[in-house]
Amino acid sequence: MKKYITIITIGILTTFATGCEDFLDLKPLDQEVSSNFYQTEDDAMQALVAVYDVLTYQSTPGVSWAPFVTVSDMLSDDAYAGGSDANDGKDENELNTFNIPVSSQIVHAIWIKNYIGVYRANLFLEKIEEIDAPEEFKTRTIAEVKFLRAYFYFEQVRFFENIPLLTSTIKGPSEYEQEQNTPAEIYDQIALDLVEAAADLPGEVSSSEAGRITKWAAQALLARVYLFYNGVYGAELNAGGTQVDQTYVLNGLEDLITNSGHDLFGDYEENFSLSGEFGIESVFEISYGDTPPWWDWGYVRGGNGNLSAQMNGPRVTGSDNWDRGWSFAPVSQKLVDDLTGDPRLEYTIVSQAELDGKLVEGYQHTGYFSNKYTSDAEHWGSDGQFELNRTCNHRVIRFSDVLLMAAELGSSNAQDYLDDVRERVGLASVPATEENILRERRLELSLEGIRYYDVIRQGLSYAAQELTHSERGPNYVGDQAIFDVTFNSATKGFLPIPQSEIDLSNNTLQQNEGY
Repeated sequence: MKKYITIITIGILTTFATGCEDFLDLKPLDQEVSSNFYQTEDDAMQALVAVYDVLTYQSTPGVSWAPFVTVSDMLSDDAYAGGSDANDGKDENELNTFNIPVSSQIVHAIWIKNYIGVYRANLFLEKIEEIDAPEEFKTRTIAEVKFLRAYFYFEQVRFFENIPLLTSTIKGPSEYEQEQNTPAEIYDQIALDLVEAAADLPGEVSSSEAGRITKWAAQALLARVYLFYNGVYGAELNAGGTQVDQTYVLNGLEDLITNSGHDLFGDYEENFSLSGEFGIESVFEISYGDTPPWWDWGYVRGGNGNLSAQMNGPRVTGSDNWDRGWSFAPVSQKLVDDLTGDPRLEYTIVSQAELDGKLVEGYQHTGYFSNKYTSDAEHWGSDGQFELNRTCNHRVIRFSDVLLMAAELGSSNAQDYLDDVRERVGLASVPATEENILRERRLELSLEGIRYYDVIRQGLSYAAQELTHSERGPNYVGDQAIFDVTFNSATKGFLPIPQSEIDLSNNTLQQNEGY
């Protein structure tokens, strides 16, 4: 890993100044790299925002674009790869069909992004105590950074399973070659960070701090972590001696439901509108937008546009309502069929019949596109390169997800929670069985980057059943073979460790099973 760690060490502190209107109104400086940067409270705030900024990374210079929602949906049975043609979507289709090479540029981009986040978090935690700032400021920012480190590690371990655990920065050549830790060690560290973060995070933030993390986000993320870990490994978490089991995480969710002030929007469609950003249903949300206006195709991550919205949008021109999407992640007929008759269908999926202007049919054209992260007029940027300034936030955890997690974990209010989610869209009550709760998650949260992990945590037999599919819808274009997907159980649903990282580690890193 020598080259990788060296790159990160040299370029790590690309800091961002806070804007006058919003905590995450980010303006890249790209200049603050000196060893004496961490001196004042203002320095620390810029460094904090630099850690937050990695949440928005959806590409890596010289590697590839890898927006979390797009990648996760392509791995699931909700969407295919797409793109303008087979060559355009080649790398994406490798993920979609589970024929992923160890040289995948998308996979490498994910790996790099999350370790950048981990490094920045570790550096902040090492430096913050030296800074001249009030203890209240330090306590809160340390908690935020622990949450962020947990978030980066959770994304990384769900994708790769066998990864190195770094809780401090690399200090020299003797530490370049890092061995992989067990999944239990990674997940226990995630749990510890989230438990400690929840204890010190505020319960609410002002509108000027929209995007900053609350204790409720930490408690909700811990539940998501637990459900995946317990489902895949059948074990409990240990947060520095605190057993994080079903009761522990359920208590955190019940606390959130009762005391946070979060609730469901009255209308489901509000969740993905501009007016719904940082709204009552949003427990954790990543901010995207057109500030600053961005033009640079060579350094896409310097801007703040949502690439998932750009990539997933239909390839339409001459429209007042849609424009210049790239038609990646076209929606499967399988999801359309599952949502047929459900009021959430129209807010989740847009069909080709609803599009005005000229639609260019891309690779694996199904006739359906995401209506949650898309190139619709409401989310067009006001300045900058059009494709790089989509103004659509990523809703990572919604209150409906919290209700369904609590129901799945056996809350005494499980029936009420399931009913609340269904009643919001005018659906009748169904018994709060595990099967019905998981089905509700599939419908309520589809095309939000959640489905794939919900499938994997239910076991490899279930994954093979759901992720292997060969349906054909009436609008499909192309030979049936390009729509046939077979899940590769040998990989257990994890991505390969990038071969370039194995080479740089002098083979200290070992490749995952199935590759």
